[in-house]
Amino acid sequence: METIGAVAVLGGTGSEGGGVALRLAVAGHKVIIGSRDAAKAEARAAEINARVGGGSVSGADLKGAAAAGEIVVLTVPFTAQAGTLEQVKAELEGKILVDATVPLVPPKVSRVQLPAGGSAVAAMQEKLGPGVRVVAAFQNVSAHNLDDLDHEVDCDVLIFGDDGAACDTVVSLVGTMGLRGIYGGPVCNSAAAEALTSVLIAINRRYKLAGSGIRITGMDRPAEPRG
Repeated sequence: METIGAVAVLGGTGSEGGGVALRLAVAGHKVIIGSRDAAKAEARAAEINARVGGGSVSGADLKGAAAAGEIVVLTVPFTAQAGTLEQVKAELEGKILVDATVPLVPPKVSRVQLPAGGSAVAAMQEKLGPGVRVVAAFQNVSAHNLDDLDHEVDCDVLIFGDDGAACDTVVSLVGTMGLRGIYGGPVCNSAAAEALTSVLIAINRRYKLAGSGIRITGMDRPAEPRG
């Protein structure tokens, strides 16, 4: 398993990215928040540092954050996925990209609307090429729950990817955040998690929940991501 170094969170000024950055900071990781607006990223970093009582979080523009992170987490909306990755493609070479993209199409975000080809994340792996090891994760984890440090995030994180070692590393990273990462197969299987997000939104609306999640039963520990 690879050593986990600094983690960049592109889109870390948003709700999902901010929640991921917060949990990473609590776990003791060095975090770089990336945004199109570096000042906005720095402000969000200062806010998180104040909450956790440290100085492990910094802010930068997208290219600066991607360059500084050994692992890069993408948490931007689906409409910004391709454009953001095009900006930082050179900085991603040789790294693990954790893509949390969900192809939600407003206003009907509770309706599954997958892109042509099935998986938005798998499409990015194909576009970026083998030099960037893309791993899908965090699609089904509520931003509300991530931001509430008094709340145990009682759901599993489904992890998909074609590179076994990269998936091992992301399972480990998720574990440091107090969550259980479970390997769910190759990156093309991310289509299931991408679709499931719309299902969870529909459940939240119907039952007036802040953030429903999923839990894989029949396991007393995560399966090793192989094959």
